[in-house]
Amino acid sequence: MPINEDLFERACRVIPGGVNSPVRAFNRLGRAPFFVTSARGAHLRDADGKDYVDYVGTWGPAILGHAPKCVVQAVQDAAANGMSFGTPTPAEVEMAELICRLVPSIKKVRMTNSGTEATMSAVRLARGFTGRKLIVKFAGCYHGHVDSLLVSAGSGALTHGQPDSAGVPPELAELTIVLPFNDEHAVRELFHYRGKEIAGVIVEPYPGNAGFFLPRPGYLEFLRDVTAQHGSLLIFDEVMTGFRLSPGGAQQLHTIEPDLTTLGKIIGGGLPVGAFGGREDIMNCISPLGGVYQAGTLSGNPLAMAAGIAQLKKLLETDAWTRLESLGARLEEGILRALKDARRHYTFKRCGSMFCLHFTEMDVVNLSSAQSADFAAFKRYFLSMLEQGIFIAPSPYETGFLSTAHSEADVDATIAAAGRALRS
Repeated sequence: MPINEDLFERACRVIPGGVNSPVRAFNRLGRAPFFVTSARGAHLRDADGKDYVDYVGTWGPAILGHAPKCVVQAVQDAAANGMSFGTPTPAEVEMAELICRLVPSIKKVRMTNSGTEATMSAVRLARGFTGRKLIVKFAGCYHGHVDSLLVSAGSGALTHGQPDSAGVPPELAELTIVLPFNDEHAVRELFHYRGKEIAGVIVEPYPGNAGFFLPRPGYLEFLRDVTAQHGSLLIFDEVMTGFRLSPGGAQQLHTIEPDLTTLGKIIGGGLPVGAFGGREDIMNCISPLGGVYQAGTLSGNPLAMAAGIAQLKKLLETDAWTRLESLGARLEEGILRALKDARRHYTFKRCGSMFCLHFTEMDVVNLSSAQSADFAAFKRYFLSMLEQGIFIAPSPYETGFLSTAHSEADVDATIAAAGRALRS
């Protein structure tokens, strides 16, 4: 029996579904997942020794590729001095200063252990600051497995046919209002009738958990205006886009300053971390200064801080975003050419190093249009790409990620493989 299959059988006996996060399961794809034993640069190696060009990138953090020397060295140096103290460390201060310098809307920031913790804390803070209860989110946007936000969610919840979750009390769900993304009219109508009850609007500025799609021109600016007019907070969930689309995230691309921002992924260099920050008057409402409680024993863990600082500094030193845009444009041009050659009229969306091939002829602008995709066509494509040594997300509702470690040869090989997969 192949080692991957044996590992999965063993995992299923002791781990629910054999995986520790649903998005890792290959249930609907008719095969078991593979188990990674090592990763370097843009490549993974599984337990059976097969090599893959990786476009999952541990779901976003691996912007420099896997095991970059600067990050590995920083973690080794930090670990030699101890791995957790339960007290403040100099690295926490350096990371906070770096974030506040790069993201203009963030005047103060608090570290967490994950993106889920960051969004949970930001929502609590929005309610505490405004004294209001209602939160607005958008269908298909995934903000972690927070009870009040796991309503019409994306990511693994969509992949496995469960956009909502058992165990979420209806009383909590009723405090979350879900609207379609890119629909100004729906937002305007809601604020007209219930604006005084809305604590905040949380949004992925570039949704990456129902596939990947873009905000229409002026849409994010509209959200900034309408929340400000009604005294509600605008929360940008930049767990994926933060430091990936630009040094200051999606908000830098649009010159928008949300009231609060959540971060994750890249600021941990591959280790568990998250953060939320924003206006000083809002952040000062957090304990120990204010009455909104938020805590975490491992928040600001010295290993994660060291990894994140090393990664952010390397990105800045090398102007990584210019290279990522070049690689992204090369991939996009090649995929569009492969689609044309295969006479497929699927939709391809990209911004910088984030991308998604949607298996639908509709223009994908929200969850509804993303769900028009042909899952059978995606399944054939995924399995063909995997057989050819190209690893894309095992779901049509996830984003692909490029890293600075991808070479032009990697991208060209991926385009060639996609052409064969699309013709199969």
